[in-house]
Amino acid sequence: MDWLTDLGRPPFAWRDLLDIAIVSVLIYEVLKLIRGTRAAQMAVGAGLIVLLLFFSQAAQLETVNWLIRNMVGYIVFAAIVIFQSDIRRALAHFGQAPFFRLLAKTEGTEEVIEEIVVAASMLSGQRVGAIVAVEREIGLRNYIEGGIPLDARVTYDLLVAIFQPTSPLHDGAVIIHEERIAAAACFLPLTVNPRLGRELGSRHRAAIGLTEESDAVAVVVSEESGIISLVLDGRIDREVTPDELRSRLRRLVTYRRSGEPADRLSALDR
Repeated sequence: MDWLTDLGRPPFAWRDLLDIAIVSVLIYEVLKLIRGTRAAQMAVGAGLIVLLLFFSQAAQLETVNWLIRNMVGYIVFAAIVIFQSDIRRALAHFGQAPFFRLLAKTEGTEEVIEEIVVAASMLSGQRVGAIVAVEREIGLRNYIEGGIPLDARVTYDLLVAIFQPTSPLHDGAVIIHEERIAAAACFLPLTVNPRLGRELGSRHRAAIGLTEESDAVAVVVSEESGIISLVLDGRIDREVTPDELRSRLRRLVTYRRSGEPADRLSALDR
């Protein structure tokens, strides 16, 4: 009589729907994170290995099945070592969910953005290279401690003075932490992305490398051309006008008083 009882039960309960919804969201977020990265190619390779495992079981290919089952453990450890930066970035991304957010920056951000825009415009006109990184949710203490501590108010004249070729602080990046210039002459990790063009110099590669490992926003001024670039999530948008830079920084850095970001979407996605 048990089968008659099972027939009377609904095929899905609300727990099943919730379970499916959570798994779907997790898969969607993971696919967004690995899109366009080396991890995407690894995911395709892992999928092929899984298909080969099931095929070997169905076709009774004992040698192939034994080989795959014994190699899985080593492949997992190798993936953790090779893609540790991507894994760290994924965990940091999940930690930025709205229900984990307790505090938000609300005061003084507009003034900081305006000072950055004015400084970038002046440096662009003078053909002076510069890189300014704005910390958001993920802390940049490791890079701040490697630079020259300043703890100064953000002003365009100070930023312009720092990046002058005669200044001892011009070689490196300025990091803005909690609406103040935390440090200058900070050295950032260079990206190893082989798809970048050769026209991008060390400043652009350092900005891309920083944003690959954190959610920081970087503003780069080219010394050769004076072009202003905006870098986020390992992607670079070149030839940004001051007005575009101002509006994008507002969407990326400015927060509503409710504690939620004004625009969590990348301003580089058009």
